[in-house]
Amino acid sequence: MTPLTRRFALKCIGLGGAWIGFAPKVSAQDTLTATTSTAASVSWSNTNDRVWLGGNVWANPMENWRVVDGAAECQSAGGNRNVHCLTHQVTNAKGSMSMSVVIRQIEKKMSDGGVGFRIGVRSDIGDHRANCFAGGGINAGIIGGQLVLGNKRQAIDVDVTKDTLLSLIAVPGDGGGVELTLAVADDEGNPIGQISRMVDADAILGNVSIVNNFDGAAKVSQGARYRFSDWLIDGDAFEAKPENAFGPILWSMYSLSDSRSDEGFVLKSSVLTGPMGDDDNQQAEFWVQRDGQWKSMGTAKLDTDAWTATIRIPNWDETKETTYKWVYVEKHRDGTETVNEWVGRIRPNPSGRPLRIGALTCQNDYAFPYEPVAKNVAKMDPDLVYFSGDQIYESHGGYGIIRQPAVPAILNYLRKYYQFGWSFREVMRDRPTICLPDDHDVFQGNIWGEGGAPMDVDDGGASSNGGYIEPARMVNVVHITNTAHHPDAYDPAPVKQGISVYYGDMVYGGVGFAILADRQFKSGPQHVDTGSGRADHVHDQGFDTSVLDKPGLILLGDRQEAFLKHWANDWRGHSMKVLLSQTVFAGMATHHGGYDGYLKADLDCGGWPQTPRDRAIEILRPSKALHINGDQHLTSLCQYGVDRQRDSNWSFCTPAIAVGYPRWWRADEMNMPHANRPKHGNSDTGEYLDGLGNKVYVYAVGNPEVATKKNRYEKAHQKASGFGFVTIDTDAKTYFVEAYKFAIDPADGNPDNQFPGWPVTIHQDENAGENRLQ
Repeated sequence: MTPLTRRFALKCIGLGGAWIGFAPKVSAQDTLTATTSTAASVSWSNTNDRVWLGGNVWANPMENWRVVDGAAECQSAGGNRNVHCLTHQVTNAKGSMSMSVVIRQIEKKMSDGGVGFRIGVRSDIGDHRANCFAGGGINAGIIGGQLVLGNKRQAIDVDVTKDTLLSLIAVPGDGGGVELTLAVADDEGNPIGQISRMVDADAILGNVSIVNNFDGAAKVSQGARYRFSDWLIDGDAFEAKPENAFGPILWSMYSLSDSRSDEGFVLKSSVLTGPMGDDDNQQAEFWVQRDGQWKSMGTAKLDTDAWTATIRIPNWDETKETTYKWVYVEKHRDGTETVNEWVGRIRPNPSGRPLRIGALTCQNDYAFPYEPVAKNVAKMDPDLVYFSGDQIYESHGGYGIIRQPAVPAILNYLRKYYQFGWSFREVMRDRPTICLPDDHDVFQGNIWGEGGAPMDVDDGGASSNGGYIEPARMVNVVHITNTAHHPDAYDPAPVKQGISVYYGDMVYGGVGFAILADRQFKSGPQHVDTGSGRADHVHDQGFDTSVLDKPGLILLGDRQEAFLKHWANDWRGHSMKVLLSQTVFAGMATHHGGYDGYLKADLDCGGWPQTPRDRAIEILRPSKALHINGDQHLTSLCQYGVDRQRDSNWSFCTPAIAVGYPRWWRADEMNMPHANRPKHGNSDTGEYLDGLGNKVYVYAVGNPEVATKKNRYEKAHQKASGFGFVTIDTDAKTYFVEAYKFAIDPADGNPDNQFPGWPVTIHQDENAGENRLQ
């Protein structure tokens, strides 16, 4: 597009809606500027070729877009590919707005699904992040020789294979509505045609986006592909929030651990950027503030699969709070550079006071961006945050999943994973984070890792068959993005296919943490016969589940059991312990999926295989550790039994951040025998044998309602979503366990903020069967 055409676009903006299709051609001497302080230019002319379009936009789906020769180019002919502006939302329905963009068709398959703008894209909560995934809105553009403005169409003679300028103006009209005018000009700035219509004022509120193929049902073999350049936005209808930009630094995570060696406390920090290009900077730099001055602690190379850079610093001074920043210098096509910084603080090692842990799991994206939970956790100011898995689900962000090959599968995963950081990066910025990958993170409904073996895709599906269905390269990216900042692995030797491991320990705040991978070595259900149509589910209440405890089956595996034995008896540098893993070592659900979806047993839980489960608990018992886990979408507090009821450790399965697939524990309804119900007398509590025959003392459970609400946050609250919080007092030797509901204020003192039976105080020695809690 020539400078003449650019000035024409600005002239269109300046006309404020006055018959723009017949505006005079602009001379080369004209100098026009944007009209308001909310003006923005989204341009890729100075951006290197790459996947990531930039921090001021969100691309749906990211893997279908590229910067190519100075423009944003859609790589898919599928329907409803779009790019949202993050920094500008329409919030003033009484104001005016103007947009222009240059488009060019680069490929047409069966038909042209259209190109142009979409305005008024708004979710039920109006958050700019949630809006990026909302349906609806008003389409304004060109489809197959017609101008389209909402439900109004008009024929036009335009050659979209050449650079074409689209301009859209909204101005207040009579009767409180808004008049929209869409105009088209050729690559010389000559007007071609226009169309206008009135809409309700509220219809323009929300995000604005550019769209490749308006028809969301169009398949990848059907539509067309377009290039977009020089997207201009202006007008007092917009609210400008530069702070809404997301990237190029997306977020960072860190851990701090007492190595109990000559390395002292070791800091590890990882930073994530969007997927950059070959000509972009390939490293990030870590700085700390000392005596009021910034000091570089070194650079780290970006992993060009995971787009994560990690730095490790031994002999960290754990007694002082330290401000840090990650710096990424973005290089541009013209040789200029832009410095991007992500600033946070490394907290001092908690000493002389209790350690406070925020415990979270499972975030289904119907409730994205989970603002009540993110804000409440931050309000409670934990010393450490723990995500036990399912940072994503396969449905995240729509557009399906990519199984293979590895490179597009990785981009598909990263795009979904970025929603996690987008939601919780402020919580993770200023405190250590432990973040475990789980089954959905590697695009499997359940995971039975079989020591890294590839899945036999001809024998079962991704939920009920052993091994990994995704390429090892993609699985390793999942591990890197979640755990690269963790303390060093106990034994880093990879498993089959070269898949990495991450189990190990951390000592922080006088507490020793064991970090396990419940599923990485676990046997698949194809080794047993559950007597049902699905290999991992037992439907028949009369089925003898003891036959599922076959010799040779694996839960944690030899390597992790050896680590756990060492850790359980290693008390250097700490006086209390916590086991962190994905799921509870018991079958703590009787109903799955729907309210009447009874299952006697689900092999996906940590209660199967039973003999390795008992062995793991016996190994764990000397540690007197509280087991904190997630995965089940059903919060519970229970105590394991092996030789007798209540002879072993307690387990806290935290509430899911956003429950998708619901579960219930309704043992009384199923007439499951029980004994020694706790003094609080709540139903479905006491000493049970779970569906697999494991001994378990159920103290509290947070069953959901059947969801009826439409609002995402109200729905999440109904489905028993929320978060956990554990305060460890190393002087009193106690664990204070709390389970908060989704949509509450933890500071208002309302006893109904927590699920029935919480909060609970557990003494350290109770994790070895010396019980006080009744």
